[in-house]
Amino acid sequence: MPLDPEHTYVHLAENGQGTETPGGAAFWQLPPAEMARFDQGWLVSEFVCSEDWSNWEMHPHGDEFVYLLSGDVELILELPEGLQTERITGRGARLVPRGVWHTAKVFAPSRMFFITRGEGTQHRATSGA
Repeated sequence: MPLDPEHTYVHLAENGQGTETPGGAAFWQLPPAEMARFDQGWLVSEFVCSEDWSNWEMHPHGDEFVYLLSGDVELILELPEGLQTERITGRGARLVPRGVWHTAKVFAPSRMFFITRGEGTQHRATSGA
């Protein structure tokens, strides 16, 4: 049966083993102790974004692969030299460097695919970025 990464995430462990886990709200509502088992390795997930992200995020222990499968988004990266924006329409990808705060503005409903190193991920509220 095919896997749908919007509803079933995949955790790729350090040793190369992949494990399927329920995605969406079921994943994000896990207690912190259960969530911690996903810190090491990489999380593969997909989201449908219909509005601007409500927060900035930063992954201190690994780059993040962000792939727009369809839609229209503008990625905003907070770099030492200032904000950098990159609009992606239709499809395309961006590698967000580790330690870089980032968020997105959504101009049309967008399907996005992520490969993320979760350990130490931080969030902060956007303020109209």
